[in-house]
Amino acid sequence: MEIFGIPAQALYGQLALGLVNGAFYALLSLGLAIIFGLLNLINFAHGAQYMLGAYVAWMLLSYLGIGFWGALVVAPLVVALLGMALERGLLRYLRDVDQIYGLLLTFGVALILEGLVAQTYGWSGMPYANPLPGSVDLGFMRMPMYRLVAIAISLVVCLAVWIAIERTKLGAYLRAASEDADMVQAFGVNIPRLIMLTYGFGVGLAGLAGVVAAPVYQVSPAMGSNLIIVVFAVVVIGGMGSIAGSVIAGFGLGLIEGLTKVFYPAASTTVIFFIMILILIFRPSGLFGSTR
Repeated sequence: MEIFGIPAQALYGQLALGLVNGAFYALLSLGLAIIFGLLNLINFAHGAQYMLGAYVAWMLLSYLGIGFWGALVVAPLVVALLGMALERGLLRYLRDVDQIYGLLLTFGVALILEGLVAQTYGWSGMPYANPLPGSVDLGFMRMPMYRLVAIAISLVVCLAVWIAIERTKLGAYLRAASEDADMVQAFGVNIPRLIMLTYGFGVGLAGLAGVVAAPVYQVSPAMGSNLIIVVFAVVVIGGMGSIAGSVIAGFGLGLIEGLTKVFYPAASTTVIFFIMILILIFRPSGLFGSTR
């Protein structure tokens, strides 16, 4: 069976692989959307924090014998704590200045983190043991078991975070603080602590994505910088600050990227940026962003 002259198995296979990439796009863009939407900060260190999550998982396994499932809890907490220290030590001083200063500072932090890791472990990628070997027969292809689990983890985390932000009292405080911090503080909420915890949560999601990515991609210092520009494009397309938009755009663009690899492979690395240009021209706020 062929679809537009392409064997159906090849088409479905690329869609499945695109969904795996989309799972990582969604997890990473979710953290970016939270940080920008609630803190109004463009966090260029997000890719480096994703890389740190993968390295912490690798170190936990190599030095302490803590496997993937333990690292899935410990590594995001470590990255979140480092993120909160960064917010307390540096970012809080830039809260009331132009966004460009926060972008430049986090870009510098990303370069420092990448350089320190490369100096310690080298630039060569290191493998991380697959926690779930084997595959599942989907009819049109055999899908590695772990990649299906990675998609499931991404979906569950994205849904849980969306519910927490949009449907809970804490989420209401966060959204209100992003609009009028002084009013929320008048109700007894510690705004500096709330900002610190929110930033820590956002970068913790990046660390979680790094742990999930470690068995799929090689753990290397450049793994974050190779991905962060694509993830920023995903956030712009979904709508800066839109939680649901980032998740939907992440999975959707992963599928589009997979389709492009089938019909026109040469454009697969640029199709997301082409879509971003169109979105910026015709809907600058993004597909799900506020037009205010």
